[in-house]
Amino acid sequence: MKKSLSPVSKIDRIKIDSQLDTGIRLDHFLTKSLTEYSRSQIQLLIRSGKILVNNKNCKTGYALELNDIISILHPERKKEMSTINPEPMDLEILYEDEDIAVINKPPGMVVHPGKGNTSKTLANGILHHFNHLSNVNGLTRPGIVHRLDKDTSGLILIAKNNSAHNILSKQFKNRQVKKEYYALTWGLWKEKEGQIDKPLKRDRKDPTRFYISLNGKKSVTKFQVYKEFQHSSLIKFFPKTGRTHQIRVHSASLGHPIFGDEKYGGGLSKTKGFINEYSTAYQKLMCNFDRYGLHAKKLEFFHPRSKSLINFESKLPTEFIKLVQDLENLIGY
Repeated sequence: MKKSLSPVSKIDRIKIDSQLDTGIRLDHFLTKSLTEYSRSQIQLLIRSGKILVNNKNCKTGYALELNDIISILHPERKKEMSTINPEPMDLEILYEDEDIAVINKPPGMVVHPGKGNTSKTLANGILHHFNHLSNVNGLTRPGIVHRLDKDTSGLILIAKNNSAHNILSKQFKNRQVKKEYYALTWGLWKEKEGQIDKPLKRDRKDPTRFYISLNGKKSVTKFQVYKEFQHSSLIKFFPKTGRTHQIRVHSASLGHPIFGDEKYGGGLSKTKGFINEYSTAYQKLMCNFDRYGLHAKKLEFFHPRSKSLINFESKLPTEFIKLVQDLENLIGY
């Protein structure tokens, strides 16, 4: 029994009329030709019979031949139920052109709508501010190429069209994007620099948490001690992979949870065990800070149109700088 095909919105055909295109894998050729789709999306279309060669199904690795005719049956986009609305808000836009924008996200702001967060997200704000945004990730994530956790501040990259979005996504996937984070962590690190290579897995009992597991996804983070205080350190982190909560879990796995990070052991419970004077002081600092100490400070990538290497840097938020100063003052407590 044949499966019924989902509705098709339009059909495009491409003829292989150049020797230069012969021998190339079908999925590789279409990844370059159809910029509105990612490579994984193209492979899915091939497997589901939405991409044909000479009116026949074929494999993703099919080697193209001269005079082949590729038919692309573009699937009809499903109407996505969404409550996201454009909302005016103050955004710190560090850079903007026809393809991308770089925004300095404040702490406390969710990147896109989800359960319990349908408004006041970054997605709501950029939908109001920009006339054009990519829709590769659906209507609830316009322009969102990557994400930052709610209480992580710093640089986030926005795509204004699908072509830019797909090119940038590939850079993230291929680990071409360089990222640098600053984090305030508990404790003094034995090694001043190094690499954490520990796979991460989502906790089934609590899907909002992740943990170290041999069966998890490969996760790599480099680190460098930048400054030390009495019982804490300012660390530079350089994530080589982009797993959810990666820096937070990796840092905590070495006994150095991030300052204020309740989920991974860096919250108020960490202030216990000190003499009363320190314990009280840390509790006060944490209550005044009202977030955890992680900031996406630097971002480097290749521009999707010009292909030139560009980089951006954001200043540490005021409350982050004040906390650093307060921790420095605690040395002589």
